[in-house]
Amino acid sequence: MRSLLVGTVLALCAALLGLTVPAVVPAAVADVDGGGLPVEDYASYDPQTTCARQPKVGTVALGQWLVATYGGAGGAVNRPCSGSGTSEHKDGRAVDWTLDADDPADRKLAQQFLADAFATDAAGNPAALARRMGIMYVIWADHYYAAYRQFGKERYLSSSCRSTRRCSKTLRHRDHMHLSLSKAGAKALTSFYVDLVPGGGPLA
Repeated sequence: MRSLLVGTVLALCAALLGLTVPAVVPAAVADVDGGGLPVEDYASYDPQTTCARQPKVGTVALGQWLVATYGGAGGAVNRPCSGSGTSEHKDGRAVDWTLDADDPADRKLAQQFLADAFATDAAGNPAALARRMGIMYVIWADHYYAAYRQFGKERYLSSSCRSTRRCSKTLRHRDHMHLSLSKAGAKALTSFYVDLVPGGGPLA
């Protein structure tokens, strides 16, 4: 409770000074219950169709929370809309969490997060944390986990690669974990953000 109060005060001060609002970090993963709100449905696939100059507030908050809670580096990453193809990086809905799949410590962090995100909660909701976050899909270490397929683990190879041997570590997502968010998650309008972002959470 104290950490949330301090975070709120800091957020208000930052807003008055025109600074970027920092995310409030819960004490532990087990405390993230969405304020007791129901768990959201699995996110559907909603690809990028518009462009944004800056990452959305929920995207920034999730990136900060991942690093503060588990370790690693990185966070919300935007890219210009020039060039072909769609990417949630172009509309402010994607996090690149810097982890090295060849490093045992980083690999353990990634495995712990995936286990937490896809775990069934006490009420029997599978993938409760990932659903509360509004995660649309995750790509990590040659594998893909899609909400619209209940986060089942699938092999992944970038369309820019002919094979894993002829593919960069970045395109294989072995030097970072990519997380794309639903539009609601990116805007901090899902239950995960109730205690994380001032004013966050589902709309009334």
